[in-house]
Amino acid sequence: MVVRITPYVTHTYTTYNSIAHFHVPCAGGGGGKKTISDHAIKHPDLAGIVFTGSTAVFRQIWETIGTNIGKYKSYPRIVGETGGKNFHMVHASADVDNVVNSTIRGAFEYQGQKCSTTSRMYVPRSLWKTMKEKLVGETQKIKMGQPDDFSAFMSSVIDGNAFKDISAYIEHAKNDKSCNIIVGGDCDSIKGYFISPTIIETTDPKTKTMQEEIFGPVLTVYVYEDNKFEETLELVDQTSEYALTGSIFARDRRAIHLATQKLRHSAGNFYVNDKSTGSIVGQQPFGGARASGTNDKAGWATIFNRFVSLRTIKENYLPTQDWRYPHMKTES
Repeated sequence: MVVRITPYVTHTYTTYNSIAHFHVPCAGGGGGKKTISDHAIKHPDLAGIVFTGSTAVFRQIWETIGTNIGKYKSYPRIVGETGGKNFHMVHASADVDNVVNSTIRGAFEYQGQKCSTTSRMYVPRSLWKTMKEKLVGETQKIKMGQPDDFSAFMSSVIDGNAFKDISAYIEHAKNDKSCNIIVGGDCDSIKGYFISPTIIETTDPKTKTMQEEIFGPVLTVYVYEDNKFEETLELVDQTSEYALTGSIFARDRRAIHLATQKLRHSAGNFYVNDKSTGSIVGQQPFGGARASGTNDKAGWATIFNRFVSLRTIKENYLPTQDWRYPHMKTES
């Protein structure tokens, strides 16, 4: 087994050490992005790949394997979990306080640097005025600080590249006439890469920040007319190429059932009246389809079949007496 460890998350080395402790043959390193992976992917003995990372890189891996498919001893097993453009869909019957608290947790914990982070939200106009006031008010209470400050809810993003990418989305929203930043929007790299929790209200449900994965503390909200609930469900399904996680907030059971059916291809992990992130390891198998990955559901027994080569053995201790079919035998 070969483990390529990202140099940006050094604590992952402890995972490698844990694997080595159990005597699993393993080679690991934190070198250049292609130093180890390129050699492994093109090797004839490649049996499979388990990938977690960006959609673009996963597609490159698929392309490389496809190009070299005739060189492998066996067809490589490919398992991947990539990005997401995860949503909160709010019905007019929803509990506003629950939506507000769940959305703040879903969008801003870990600085939004999770594949399951809440990145877009759809709110009925009848609830938006109250919800907007509460969202802005609660977001303004968020304290940012160092990781060892346990009174802080957020810290900096991981590095300068992430800071640059996320800041570019915020800058785009500032220049987009369909967008209005209702809270946040500040980016400060003087001492650490800090980006304030940002909420954008848009009149364009297909604007850039509603479609593309940002991987940062940026949430975009689209307000829909109450009588357009079903149409908005279709909009949720069609807006993004991803299908990782999503949530429906409602107390109306019909609305919940309708959303569950309409959005069945929009999220591999679907939540009812809960934030779109935070699946419990060992209890909630995780994964999504479309551009979000192969949806093999990490944390579930079925994924083990992706890592073994099954063999069927048939034993027969009754000698074959004749090669003819029964209907071919002539009467004596």
